[in-house]
Amino acid sequence: MKKKNIVIGVGNMLFKDEGIGIYASEYLSQNYEFEGDLEVIDGGTLGFKLMSYFQEYENVVILDTVSIEDNPGEIFRLPSDVLLGLGNYRKTAHEVEIVEMLEICSVLDSHANVTILGIIPEDIVSVGIGLTDTMENRFEEFILHAIKEIDSLGVKSKKVNNILIPDIVKSMIGSYNGEHLTRIPNEEDIRHAVNL
Repeated sequence: MKKKNIVIGVGNMLFKDEGIGIYASEYLSQNYEFEGDLEVIDGGTLGFKLMSYFQEYENVVILDTVSIEDNPGEIFRLPSDVLLGLGNYRKTAHEVEIVEMLEICSVLDSHANVTILGIIPEDIVSVGIGLTDTMENRFEEFILHAIKEIDSLGVKSKKVNNILIPDIVKSMIGSYNGEHLTRIPNEEDIRHAVNL
């Protein structure tokens, strides 16, 4: 028997805005509780390994960047049949793999209803952990679109925390746009501890 619903954040956290899908899935996990049959996972750059999710679940929602000619920060809801018609969507490695997996699944008897919730990135070229201001400013709206999609699957959501995106990312990898978690005590703390 198939599992019901899964939300998968995909992307690459090393290239600025390309990490937004992963950050969004972690944001949902840390800030929301869901009542109903739903899993939320970080799909990272799993690529073709995501195929198993397309076959095991009834509904798959992918959070990702999309390479569509429009303004950075614009948000799109792309059902798989629409996505398959967008040849210019395939720019990053995982975008190519997602479309190729959808093409393979489309000839199989049984596969999930796949929906991409995508946001147009501003910078997926610079190496850096964190989002551009444009993506940060649109992040809450991106999350609200994800919640609306989850609600449409019959899963109730409830916001239980308000952990901000910089803190979410720092909890994952210790850094966000040059800010780092304190990994060692500062000198004053060390001096104080020694003098005790």
